[in-house]
Amino acid sequence: MLGLTLSVLLSSSGATVTINEWQVPWPDSRPRDPYVQTDNRVWFVGQRADYAAVLNPKDGSFERIDLPDGAGPHNIIVDQRGAWYAGNKAAHIGKIAHDDNSITQYPLPGDGRRDVHTMQFTSSGDIWFTAQGANKFGFFDADKESIELYDIATPRARPYGLILIDDQPWLTLFGSNKLVTYEDAEVVEIELPRASANRPRRLAEGTDGGVWYVDYAGGYLGRYDRQTETVSEWQMPASGGSLPYAMAADNQGYIWFAETGPQPNRIVGFHIESETFTDPVAVPSGGGTVRHMVFDDASQSLWFGTDANTIGQAKITYSD
Repeated sequence: MLGLTLSVLLSSSGATVTINEWQVPWPDSRPRDPYVQTDNRVWFVGQRADYAAVLNPKDGSFERIDLPDGAGPHNIIVDQRGAWYAGNKAAHIGKIAHDDNSITQYPLPGDGRRDVHTMQFTSSGDIWFTAQGANKFGFFDADKESIELYDIATPRARPYGLILIDDQPWLTLFGSNKLVTYEDAEVVEIELPRASANRPRRLAEGTDGGVWYVDYAGGYLGRYDRQTETVSEWQMPASGGSLPYAMAADNQGYIWFAETGPQPNRIVGFHIESETFTDPVAVPSGGGTVRHMVFDDASQSLWFGTDANTIGQAKITYSD
């Protein structure tokens, strides 16, 4: 059985964020899941309008690339080979070539739901991904151009957020109180506390090596210790009304997340060493729902999309 440490903290840490947002020119398209290629090329997808796009933060310009009708793009990751998008509604992984924006589709095998959700590169350029409705996660071998799918034993578990630690996949099961990893050719489910109330949605690796997650249903920030197999949790500033969703870890010892229950949404950090939260900072547009964030080392920023049809940058300032 997992050990559990539970804390409620009222003190605040000194880091803060300054948020800037760019209005996306295609209305009501749900821009989401930015990926920073360079300081003047930030990719994202329009989930409701079947496009990928690039924002140039330096001049505020946008470039749109139309995807196949019905693609329903959910996530995008970029490397030297192209921009890879999750065809959530059309059961494929797509690659957009950098030279001519041509698109290659890699269909998922099998029948039924095959909704590619969240993807991450391995160090060799392969891709692990979740498939929420299919109750599976998968591996795309880029050299062989082949896809293997793995079943989740828990029914209707909704595999959701995903990260890689030393090329090992870790994912949340949003329909349950579990995390999952794949180790030694085995799918391993890890049960978290509060079975009826804990719904982990996103996760991140902290500078301490812990697997951190946000509990969307209960309003907790949690940490799974891979060595001791114990869990610690902290109640968030907005408590049970927090509805934490997007999250990311920086390189200065903070875990950041979006509280989407409060309107406007709020960006909050948690200092791992002192176990204190930062003061919440409201998203200027309101946010609606901030669903996914990434940390960009070069700019010391968090990037996110909002249901208010914006792309946001939250630049982090650390106190001495």
